[in-house]
Order: sequence, then C-alpha cells, then structure tokens
Amino acid sequence: MKFYDSIGPNPKLVRMFAAEKGLAFDETISVDLMEGENRKEPYLSKNPGGQVPCLELDDGSFLAETIAICEYLEERQPDPALVGSNAEERAETRMWVRRVEWKIIQPMADGFRFAEGQPLFKDRIRVIPEAADGLKATAQDGLAWLDGQVAGRETIVPGRFSLADVALYSFLEFGSSVGQPLDPAHAAVGAWFEAVGKRDSASA
Repeated sequence: MKFYDSIGPNPKLVRMFAAEKGLAFDETISVDLMEGENRKEPYLSKNPGGQVPCLELDDGSFLAETIAICEYLEERQPDPALVGSNAEERAETRMWVRRVEWKIIQPMADGFRFAEGQPLFKDRIRVIPEAADGLKATAQDGLAWLDGQVAGRETIVPGRFSLADVALYSFLEFGSSVGQPLDPAHAAVGAWFEAVGKRDSASA
C-alpha cells in the first residue's frame, strides 16, 4: 500500500489509526498541500476530490476519505479492533464517529477554512467568511455536549478506545493550533484529550 500524506488533521487521523494498529505502509508519498499539488494532475487522477490523504492499494486502485481508509485498514487487520469486533460494536463506533464529525469536526474545519485558512482555500473551494464565527461556535457547542457525554469515562465509545477517539483527537489537536483551543470549561473532554495525547500513536 502507498500512502499519500501531507500536513493537516486528515492525514494525521489515518497515520494515528495505522499506528494504533501497528500497521506500516509500504511507501509514504508526501503531497505538497501548500503548493496545491493535491489540486492538479497527477494527484487528481488518484483522488478526483483533491483531498489528502489517499491510499493506493496493491491492485492499483485508490481509496480516499479518512474514515473509509480507516475502515479498510480495520478489515485488513482486525486486531486490535478500533471500529469493532462484532456488529453491535461496529454500529456503536460508527454512531459516535458520526456524532463527533457533524457536531465538532466539520464545523471546526470549515470555521478554519473560512477564516484563518481562507488565503489557502479561497481559490480551491467556496469559502464563506461571514459563516466562520458561527461555525466555530457550533463546534464549541458540540464540545460542550460531548463534555457531558464523556464525563466519568475515558473513551468516547464507552469502555473501549476507538476510531471516534482517533478522529476527534486529530482535529482538536489541529484546532488548538489554528485559533480554536479547547475551552478549559470542558473538563471531561480536556482530561480525555490529555490522556489520548499520551498514547504512542498521538505522535504519528
């Protein structure tokens, strides 16, 4: 497998997931996001969406979208299970991944793209600067909600470390570097974030 990597939280998510699995890619190829290498050929032939990361499989086909890549890696190497070892666990993980994506990750990412990231993204996607503050506030609302959910437990999915933890950690780490720090009032999420940051995979 070849992994097309770059800066940013999405590649970090996949690297961290792979590290938790003990998986190593056969080759890692750096894509220059700042120079827009991901928005032109030959990269667009691999991933027409133009996002990074992308995974080239042994048969020459390509997978994009972080969660799809992680699901594929889970299928390739089921242990340790980060999505789930049975139908119930997999459904529960996907439920929590969906929640953190829509309540926190998506508005946080777009809040960045429409504000601090606007110089980088304005010629690549539609940016809506007037929406940035509202999106950032929406992400904070999501974190406040999650804070109540994870109080008294160590992981987002109760009782087990999962893809949901990897996904949210990658984006909260990124958010803290682009003007969207974690509010200290969210003590439960803060304790969770600190604990996940001590895992070996957090440095992937």
